[in-house]
Amino acid sequence: MDGKLPYEVPTEMRDFAEKSVDQARKAFDGFIGAAQKAVDSAHGSAESARVNVQDMTKKAMSYAENNIAAAFDLADKLVKSKDMNEVLQHQSEFLKAQVAALQAQLKEVGASVQDAAKKTAETAAKATKLK
Repeated sequence: MDGKLPYEVPTEMRDFAEKSVDQARKAFDGFIGAAQKAVDSAHGSAESARVNVQDMTKKAMSYAENNIAAAFDLADKLVKSKDMNEVLQHQSEFLKAQVAALQAQLKEVGASVQDAAKKTAETAAKATKLK
């Protein structure tokens, strides 16, 4: 023997190291779980936003199509008008119809925006609860 004693790690130090590793593992697992919930929440929010934008785009296209069709109808009526009184009557009817259509369109857009805001708030509230 060379007179050297084998070095042993004290039991207290091993226990401390073991507890530290366990605590680090639990903290990491908690972090990963929270990160996964955040990703799921963000994905849900992004999907909700995508659906809302798609709905608004479809509505906008529909409004544009209807407004252009009304303008062509007016042009057709104006071309076929027999006198100035008929022209003025067609223009007056067109303006009244377009104002009514615009009001309805704005009402629909407002309702869609409110619905989207409500869904976004609900998604955010769920995400906050998950944390």
